[in-house]
Amino acid sequence: MHKKERKKERKEERKKERKLYFDQVIKCKAAICLEVNKPFSIVEIEVAPPKAQEVRIKILATGICRSDDHAVNGSLYAPFPIILGHEAAGVVESVGEGVTSVKPGDKVIPLFVPQCGECNTCLHPRGNLCTRHNFADGRGLMPDGTSRFTYKGKAVHHFACTSTFTEYTVVHESAVAKIDAAAPPEKICLIGCGFSTGYGSAVKTAQVEPGSTCAVFGLGGVGLSVVMGCKAAGASRIIGVDINKDKFAKAKELGVTDCVNPKDFDKPIQDVLIEMTKGGVDYSFEVIGRTETMTAALASCHMNYGTSVIVGLAPSASQITFHPMLLFTGRTWKGAVFGSWKSKEAVPKLVSDFMAKKFTLDPLITHTLPFDKINEGFELLRTGKSIRTVLLF
Repeated sequence: MHKKERKKERKEERKKERKLYFDQVIKCKAAICLEVNKPFSIVEIEVAPPKAQEVRIKILATGICRSDDHAVNGSLYAPFPIILGHEAAGVVESVGEGVTSVKPGDKVIPLFVPQCGECNTCLHPRGNLCTRHNFADGRGLMPDGTSRFTYKGKAVHHFACTSTFTEYTVVHESAVAKIDAAAPPEKICLIGCGFSTGYGSAVKTAQVEPGSTCAVFGLGGVGLSVVMGCKAAGASRIIGVDINKDKFAKAKELGVTDCVNPKDFDKPIQDVLIEMTKGGVDYSFEVIGRTETMTAALASCHMNYGTSVIVGLAPSASQITFHPMLLFTGRTWKGAVFGSWKSKEAVPKLVSDFMAKKFTLDPLITHTLPFDKINEGFELLRTGKSIRTVLLF
């Protein structure tokens, strides 16, 4: 046998061995939500190998987001049992056939807003909600209609195209972005949701202008990221609105110039803000997810040229009612999912900006816990004691 033929044969053998290894089912720990309003159960699950155009990821760190809690308490529809989590960083463990954008060993961020790059929305310069892979379809399954998770012989649902409350997850190739290998997972996981959503809502969705006045309703992790975006865009006045005065000190550190607690006044908060700004703010952001504060944020804008952005996720069954005059005079009302970023393109750039020290994430992370302390992390969120809790595997 010629030397070239032997080399080719060995290469094929290694390829088969590698395929055999990566085709294996992985048993690992996961935090499963078995029923609505029940604590997470840390159990052993089976994670199937990735199919064509899919990627299996070893999760290194994941943040706890308010949207996850909305699914737990039933205000956001989710099919149970389910593996939640959508704000994470990890390493590619294996890939299915046809995957070209990532390879085993790459450091990545899963994307709860996928980007196929081919549908009409992905091709539109202002579109970022992929219509081919809809993160909000509610089925809790992979694009082919099946699950890669099994617990006690039964399928477990996926969440938001990502499912990061597990040591290993499987996502479609359109829902993962390769990032700088040196990026610290326990920090840049926030770029997977919270930071990017808030920061982008200011700099990309609203396109805040230098010298403008902004109001941010809700000073949690996403709200503070909005503040950071407003400051980076050059806003001269940033008014933080929250009923928890304990959040004010951190908000001022990040750029808030005025803190307002609605409980301190006997009139609607929009009237307070209009008086403070002699007519209304240029930009307002609702980062709570309540329909009442959405209309208040809109009304707090200048009636002729103000822009209000809905960032907070409202309960699935909620409806909003407002007087049409709020818009008739010239206000603009917008919504933003993931800060209007095209995820697969923007996430690596945001990570690079973080590595270049163009912004910091440290002030947003108040707690770091081992993965099996997930219920403790959610309690910190619900009691308002944390901004962001990051779970480490």
